[in-house]
Amino acid sequence: MQAKEVTIFSKTGLESKMAARLIQKASGYESNIWIQKDERKANAKSLLGLLSLGISPGDKITIITEGRDEETALSELEAFASNGMTD
Repeated sequence: MQAKEVTIFSKTGLESKMAARLIQKASGYESNIWIQKDERKANAKSLLGLLSLGISPGDKITIITEGRDEETALSELEAFASNGMTD
């Protein structure tokens, strides 16, 4: 298992369009991927779960990966989040 704290730089936080982009990216990995904000954690491949976290611009989240491609997934998702969730 790997984890990394990142700051959300997208102008709208993690609303439905940005959450959908994150899900699309996360779904490309075999690993289980979770997003944690404060004490709450959600599956990064679940729209409802991500939206329930209420992530706003500037919030710090933790990306947690576990599985065969966990290192690659964490590295690429960290870069994705740091770039405002654009490819």
